[in-house]
Amino acid sequence: MIIIYKPTFSKQLKQIIEYIAQDKPSASMKFKNELKERINLIPNNPIMYRQSKYFEDKNIRDMVHIDYIIIYRVRPIKKEIEILRIFNKNKPTR
Repeated sequence: MIIIYKPTFSKQLKQIIEYIAQDKPSASMKFKNELKERINLIPNNPIMYRQSKYFEDKNIRDMVHIDYIIIYRVRPIKKEIEILRIFNKNKPTR
């Protein structure tokens, strides 16, 4: 399976990285690298994370990384993993 990063996810991740970097640039790079490592594990077991509590679709999953939720969609027929969104689990989404 291939991983596809949707534009919304990329924009949200950039904002998160910039926010973290304001206090500690090295922490922002660590966060980004660790997140990428975890996302790269998804194709090996696409249903390893819980079904999303935000969507009623068994192919949409929630991965928790530190204080952030990453929403992704498994597309078995196309053999794709779409990384849709990332947001702080303690703050409402916009």
